[in-house]
Amino acid sequence: MAIYAIGDIQGCFEALQRLLQKVSFDATQDQLWLAGDLVNRGPQSLEVLRFVKDLGHHAKVVLGNHDLHLLAIHYGGQSVRHHDTLTPILSAPDRDELLDWLRFQPLVQLDEGINWCMSHAGIPPRWSVRKARRLAQEVEAVLQSPQCADFFRAMYGNLPDRWQKGLTGQDRLRTIVNYLTRMRFVGDEQQLDLTSKEGVGTAPEGFMPWFEVAGRKACNNRLLFGHWAALEGKVTTDNVYALDTGCVWGGQLSALRLDDQQWFRVPAQPEETEQ
Repeated sequence: MAIYAIGDIQGCFEALQRLLQKVSFDATQDQLWLAGDLVNRGPQSLEVLRFVKDLGHHAKVVLGNHDLHLLAIHYGGQSVRHHDTLTPILSAPDRDELLDWLRFQPLVQLDEGINWCMSHAGIPPRWSVRKARRLAQEVEAVLQSPQCADFFRAMYGNLPDRWQKGLTGQDRLRTIVNYLTRMRFVGDEQQLDLTSKEGVGTAPEGFMPWFEVAGRKACNNRLLFGHWAALEGKVTTDNVYALDTGCVWGGQLSALRLDDQQWFRVPAQPEETEQ
């Protein structure tokens, strides 16, 4: 059995199929770890959701910010935005089944046996992987409860911009979600900058990429994350693997084979020369 970790698919179903063909993925034996943002911006989000759901236990998924946005629309916490490409899902006859499945996906996947941890945006420097998983479970319990609609109405926002033990209620849940699904740069007090989206050299004054913070508590764990297409998969920090290589923006879709850390990539468009 091989395990392949794949970055943000964002509705690029055709590229996903070419990537799986390239690695000779066997849906009866192999496993996919998918770093969130299965949907939105790309043309075939519905097909991606159906395919991943049908893989059953051969797919391990974490929720990304676009996945949560889709759920928020479904449960009445947000409206469709002009750049969203989610209408086919929202109009599908199996909409309820698909989104109920999505709602029950975690924010953090942790396998201590093989020392891999995956979340959409990364693990905050002051959190261990166990703490990240524990806090993620607080959010997941609400997502999977009858109170999920209340959460989705309160999910959007950039404040509080830092983690504090005393946070409660929706502020606590929103902060956990922002760290795990939206984080890129953090400040000296681990405060989040949620507006900057470019590469590591564009950090605002006083901020740095989360994975470059000295003394990260998860530095000995192998971390998989997506979300940050501007990195183009290039991270020099040990044990940190950036999976999002911007397929939906015309870049590539990438897979990392966890057994030997070998990369496989296909271009967004099939007519380009594949590497």
